[in-house]
Amino acid sequence: VQLVESGGGLAQTGGSLRLSCAASGLPFSTYVMGWFRQTPGKERELVLEIHSSFVDSVTGRFTISRDNAKNMVYLQMNNLKLEDTAVYYCAARGVEKASYEYWGQGTQVTVSS
Repeated sequence: VQLVESGGGLAQTGGSLRLSCAASGLPFSTYVMGWFRQTPGKERELVLEIHSSFVDSVTGRFTISRDNAKNMVYLQMNNLKLEDTAVYYCAARGVEKASYEYWGQGTQVTVSS
């Protein structure tokens, strides 16, 4: 199984970024996909997750979406804030699993004023 994130980088406060995650080696359409983030000294936290039957899920400034035909999951981040600075990870788990099984290598998002 391989999860490869892309799209991170530097953004200004109030700006937007779209992260992408390409998945391979798993029956993607049946897996729950999630985006997590982590800052130094803090626990990794779940940003959003999306189940196989959903197209997108929105909370506040962020939207997670998936394209099962392309084995891709996305995280659209709008109105970025300084506190969104973190390493963002893509992850996958079987729908019956309580914990995420597979992780990407992470992509850095840095928000500056």
